[in-house]
Amino acid sequence: MTEPQTSGPSAGGSRGFTLTFDEADPADVDRLGGKGSGLARMSQQGLRVPPGYVIGTDACRSYLREKALPAGLAEEVTARLAELERRSGKTFGRGPQPLLLSVRSGAPISMPGMMDTILDLGINREVARAVAAATGDSRFVADLVARFHAMYAETVLGALDPGDGIDELVAAVDPGEDAGEVYDRIWAACEQSLAESDDESVPDDPQAQVIGAIEAVFRSWNTRRARTYREFHAIPHDLGTAVVVQSMVFGNVSDDSGSGVVFTRNPATGEPGLFGEYLAHSQGEDVVAGTRTPDPVTEALAPDVLDELRRTCADLERDRADVLDIEFTVEHSTLYFLQVRSAKRTPEAAVRIAADFLAEGEVSPAAALRNLTPEQVRQVQRPGFDDDEVARARDEGRRLTTGTGACPGQVSGVLVLDPDRAKERAEAGEDVVLARAVTSPADLHGMIAARGIVTATGGSTSHAAVVARALGTACVVGAGAITIDAEARTLTVGGRTVVEGDEVSLDGAGGELFAGRISTATPAAATGALGAVLAAASRASECEVLVKVTLPADVDGAREAGASGLVTGIDDVLAATGHIEGLVAQLLGPASDAAAGADDRFDRIAELVEAEFTPLLAGTGELDVGVRAIDLVADEAREMLQQTAITTRHPELGLPLGRPALVAAQLRGLNRAAANAGRTSGVHLAVRHLSDPAEAAALRAIADEIGGPVSVGAYLTGPRAAGNAPAIGDAVDVLWVEVRALQAAVFGIPARQLLTAEPLDDYLRRGLLPVDPRTALDPMVRTLLGDVARAQHDGRPVGMRLSGEVPEEAAAQLYGLGFRRFAVEADGARPLVLALGKAALAG
Repeated sequence: MTEPQTSGPSAGGSRGFTLTFDEADPADVDRLGGKGSGLARMSQQGLRVPPGYVIGTDACRSYLREKALPAGLAEEVTARLAELERRSGKTFGRGPQPLLLSVRSGAPISMPGMMDTILDLGINREVARAVAAATGDSRFVADLVARFHAMYAETVLGALDPGDGIDELVAAVDPGEDAGEVYDRIWAACEQSLAESDDESVPDDPQAQVIGAIEAVFRSWNTRRARTYREFHAIPHDLGTAVVVQSMVFGNVSDDSGSGVVFTRNPATGEPGLFGEYLAHSQGEDVVAGTRTPDPVTEALAPDVLDELRRTCADLERDRADVLDIEFTVEHSTLYFLQVRSAKRTPEAAVRIAADFLAEGEVSPAAALRNLTPEQVRQVQRPGFDDDEVARARDEGRRLTTGTGACPGQVSGVLVLDPDRAKERAEAGEDVVLARAVTSPADLHGMIAARGIVTATGGSTSHAAVVARALGTACVVGAGAITIDAEARTLTVGGRTVVEGDEVSLDGAGGELFAGRISTATPAAATGALGAVLAAASRASECEVLVKVTLPADVDGAREAGASGLVTGIDDVLAATGHIEGLVAQLLGPASDAAAGADDRFDRIAELVEAEFTPLLAGTGELDVGVRAIDLVADEAREMLQQTAITTRHPELGLPLGRPALVAAQLRGLNRAAANAGRTSGVHLAVRHLSDPAEAAALRAIADEIGGPVSVGAYLTGPRAAGNAPAIGDAVDVLWVEVRALQAAVFGIPARQLLTAEPLDDYLRRGLLPVDPRTALDPMVRTLLGDVARAQHDGRPVGMRLSGEVPEEAAAQLYGLGFRRFAVEADGARPLVLALGKAALAG
């Protein structure tokens, strides 16, 4: 059944919607999809790729828009099939050497397991007899017939799986039986099963099969699971999918045939070396479905095939400067390549891979960091199980079973055995561990909701493993000792039963499942690999990253995160040290205190600032420390500072310098704290919401009158402040822009809404905003920040204060505008360093 290899352009040349692998430009991923692009690249590099062609994403978009195949596409498909016949020396839909096809989806952005595939297309009675004549095996023919009928019925007609009865019929076929009779028996049984459940029929006309399969792949772009996946991963809905039509090779034809998936490095740990799985006498769907547990590729393949696979993988990884996920089939000991794409990887693996690429020096620093994301760095910082508790759980016999760790992460939660219930319980605020015999794309909503996933079957390339790695969710697969009773809602291991709702703990690296909850320890310090990656990123960007602290104990953690300075807020520090009520009491003094001389009562605030900032500053060494003054109109501190009561009694406190004595008190206290801590420079007090040069001049006058080592600055939060930034900067020592506040002010929405999913998610779905203000800067904001950038002079950078999780896109935009000083929350420092380094290297 082997396809002879040919090269050179196809006889027919490029057409409107279709391109052969030889004609296509591999760089045109938007049109070809990831799968088509990879096949084109491998084919043009001379690798053994079964010939085929790609139907572009433009055809899919037209089909979804018009609800019909675009004009001329059916004719193109027929012409392309004729070309495939000429190239292969085989004929579609008849003997003596029949051509069978695979029809697969291939979106521009990888969506593993989300859309549809149909294999063995083109089978009918004449083809079945010809295949049996070529192979001498009617049982193989029976398997092809059953597989094709089930795939077509499920994918094109939306029917249910025909069940075990068909498998038993196939297994009972004698290899030497008459193939025509075998076809009749298997096809009739499949049709009867389909009619009983759906009252439909699979066509036995190969031409009709092709058109039906293409339409089904187009429709699969808008299935519920595909839309859910795209929404979770922020993939646009208007891309469409390409369709890859390719000549079949058969891993299920003989014992020296099989199918596999291999990674050029371990996608769970990042360890160098070939990593993957292989199932002898199988088709590719058997490997990824998780219904059979495969063998390690390095042990299962014949030595010469393994050597060829290893050499090719190394060449492809070097060429693509990336760790790759490669699907292959072996037919009669000959290796064929069916797909290559960037490998989904765990956060831990992504960090190690980036560090190893940097150390090996085979790719550029930009390429080494390209596929490591700030989100993966965030996930590496997650807490893990307390080691002592894990040891006790083992000693107490609470370890239920051990499977294969597919995605690291150590999580506890209630056991749930159904994806719908997993989603419901997660939405109710519970941590959920989803257990399934095997997962499928229909389980995606439950997998997204779960903190951990465990399956009874499947390997590290199964659906559960691949999706879990994409989600960054702790996952264990192949835990073969567990039995799940969906009706009773129980999980049984040996003689032990765990009921849905009981707490369990899952180790996605070690593969262990425990009964009961295990506490998580403080996140470990950055690994050596992460440190190496961040050092390279920091060298590339040459940016300062300041980290928010509140208590003296926070300073060491900020240093470990690579902080070049610190930021804090007076109200935050007083709240954390238990003084916020005293502060509020002082500010809620009688209105008559506004009389001349009554501002002496702010001396108590100066004393509080001195007392609490002395130990904080004492541990900062020479790090720059930026202190935000009390903000009585801050959206995020409305309740804590009793804003309504305070500003009703003292409306002047709602203005930045409405009560100069309050600012002076904070400045006096901070000066004394700096002196007590031995700081003679590097500390500043910044006031929020200044928008006019006159305000900045007034702040400068207060600072000059008090004197001392503490300098003063301004936090710019609105469009007017941004426009006046150069003039404001002339009067103060330090400038900061509160990026979230500025973005919110431009959109006219509360700043707190930029830290939540709803209602902005719904607003964006309705097309009411041109840009997501949580992830990217609005063009008007970029214009305003261009004005701010002009305030950077004489070696004085303007700082960008960023809150919440900083999106990589926004960080790159700020870097591109020329800003090199940033301040973030403690857990955002490392992700931001990476994002800035990638932005610098991309430039």
